[in-house]
Amino acid sequence: MREILLVAAILFAAYGYFNHQPGPTSGDARLAAPSQVAPRSDQIIAEAFSRRQSNLQVSGQGVVVKVLADDRSGSRHQRFIIKLASGQTLLVAHNIDLAPRVASIREGDSIQFNGEYEWNQTGGVLHWTHRDPKGAHAGGWLKHQGKTFQ
Repeated sequence: MREILLVAAILFAAYGYFNHQPGPTSGDARLAAPSQVAPRSDQIIAEAFSRRQSNLQVSGQGVVVKVLADDRSGSRHQRFIIKLASGQTLLVAHNIDLAPRVASIREGDSIQFNGEYEWNQTGGVLHWTHRDPKGAHAGGWLKHQGKTFQ
């Protein structure tokens, strides 16, 4: 009987260990299951907005609501505004001197992102959606129509 209880306890512990899925930490929604990424990332970004927090690495997805002209002062950035499922909007500033342009992006398109959130009054800016050539900053990316841009 003792052996049966010991085996059951070991199996229970092993099941818990191998099926444990950690939630995101410090705003890192990348650890969540795909179906949970958008709600969790939206909540993290909403909290960052309400706290006026910046320099926060985030992942999530949204829908393009406006494609803007490129910012050509200094490093060139492709710019567009996305709307999260929560309704919050973000300006995406994608450095096209360091990463390829998302050439086929159109209003109404869905896009996934990983980058750094910076607070502003209108919802925030997402940048660092590319690799850091110096390796000092966490790399980001954009995913559109099955293709990754970094």
